[in-house]
Amino acid sequence: MRSLAFILDPLDRLNIRKDSSLAIARAAQARGWSLSAIQQETLMADGRQVSGIAQPFSCDSEGRPLAGQKAPHRCSLTAFDAVLMRKDPPFDMRYIYSTYLLERAEALGARVFNSPASIRDCNEKLFILQFPQCLTDTVVTADPAALRDFHKEFGDIIIKPLDGMGGSSIFRVRPDDPNLSVILETLTDTGRTPVMAQRFLPQIREGDKRILMINGEPVDHCLARIPKSGETRGNLAAGGRGVVQPLGDRDRWIASQVGPELKRRGLLLVGLDVIGDCLTEINVTSPTCLVEISQATERPVADLFLDALEEQMS
Repeated sequence: MRSLAFILDPLDRLNIRKDSSLAIARAAQARGWSLSAIQQETLMADGRQVSGIAQPFSCDSEGRPLAGQKAPHRCSLTAFDAVLMRKDPPFDMRYIYSTYLLERAEALGARVFNSPASIRDCNEKLFILQFPQCLTDTVVTADPAALRDFHKEFGDIIIKPLDGMGGSSIFRVRPDDPNLSVILETLTDTGRTPVMAQRFLPQIREGDKRILMINGEPVDHCLARIPKSGETRGNLAAGGRGVVQPLGDRDRWIASQVGPELKRRGLLLVGLDVIGDCLTEINVTSPTCLVEISQATERPVADLFLDALEEQMS
């Protein structure tokens, strides 16, 4: 029997209808794998091993995660066939410390996915800069004057922090917007913190597409997250509506540009965000939308992921 450990948020906080980690857990359980949940604050290294407090669990017939009869216990991460780092952001210092501990666990023989070093190195906003051929006009800077020049050149822009999630603190700044100064002061901390500015893409009306990548290859369908009326953010957390659709030619081309680098870095499960013809983010921490795509296509994305995971473990 294979054993799988998830480092993730508390089980009772997970949405059984939509959570991608639970979808993976249910698919693994159907294969006869044993499941354990570990909270990142329980990770510990003592020079000989990296361990965590593991809570065995299983999923009931309705998909709810239930703690097993065995009590939580501390064990080495090398005791599992695979460890999935699925802790949701914020990507704060606690998260970064966890990636250092998991990287040490890898050196001691644990199999950790996604690669802890790559999760740490590949900021979900900044990583896109490695693929300029896929981008819209973009600038990253803390300089308010440079951001003003960017706004003056393109007129209608998006400004967002480099550590945001779920569409939080994303601003659309139109021509002659009277709030530009306060937006720049707030997001850059008066010129001390870099932010990303991008030319506004009107194709957001057709959806912010989440393309799932498994071991560098795209899943055939994506989830287009369409903003609600009056919004410019398609994120489901911001009220967007999800529509599953096949990948287009441009989507596949973007995936072909990014995929080899994801595979090289050990990023087994990744979510690309694409608006229109442009790559806007690369999600490496805990990509979602497996459930929505699977339900609409009757293609079990979690099983596709587990197939790739088994290949990595062999």
